[in-house]
Amino acid sequence: MSRRLPVYLLLDTSGSMYGDPIEAVRNGVQAMFTALRNDPYALETAYVSIITFNDQAKQVVPLTEVCSVQAPNIEASGCTALGDALKLLAHKIDTEVTKTTREVRGDWKPLVFILTDGVPTDSIDEGLKELKKCKLGMIVACAAGAGAETSVLKQITENVVSLDTADASTLAAFFKWVTASVSMGSAKVTETPGNSDSGATLDELPPPPAEINIVT
Repeated sequence: MSRRLPVYLLLDTSGSMYGDPIEAVRNGVQAMFTALRNDPYALETAYVSIITFNDQAKQVVPLTEVCSVQAPNIEASGCTALGDALKLLAHKIDTEVTKTTREVRGDWKPLVFILTDGVPTDSIDEGLKELKKCKLGMIVACAAGAGAETSVLKQITENVVSLDTADASTLAAFFKWVTASVSMGSAKVTETPGNSDSGATLDELPPPPAEINIVT
């Protein structure tokens, strides 16, 4: 079995995302799946999972190969349980990603993208502790709009970006960039099989479009 590149998307589906933002997220996910299905490298290696979080976190798409992944129905309501989402992410990485052993070459280290438009309504400490035990290629966290708190996301990862607004065109640009990042990661691991890491800094992803600000 070939080594997989696991990609986890954590998407904020709290009440503040209701209306145009959640519609843009649905469209962005659909466009991403369509684009990845047309990418020969992604078809070969990329597996995608989606975890949504509002009052609680749910894995709405288990880790699935790109050719057969289906966009879920995503609705917005409730709070912003990011801590719960990090805990669930750590559990899913632990159970879904094949580890490298002496006998088996496991999957590539996962790429994780987090999108939130608000401040967590639960503690992220426990989830963060669990996540730090996982071997990850890269986590990118995106603060969408003025209500999102970049300082909280900086506790999770150095790789934080922000969007000035959470409207349709800005979110579309974000998902396009995520798609390009997955494509680039897939090409990289396919072309350099000896490379055990899928990257660690934003420099190793495609340059973000104008709508995306890098938070330093």
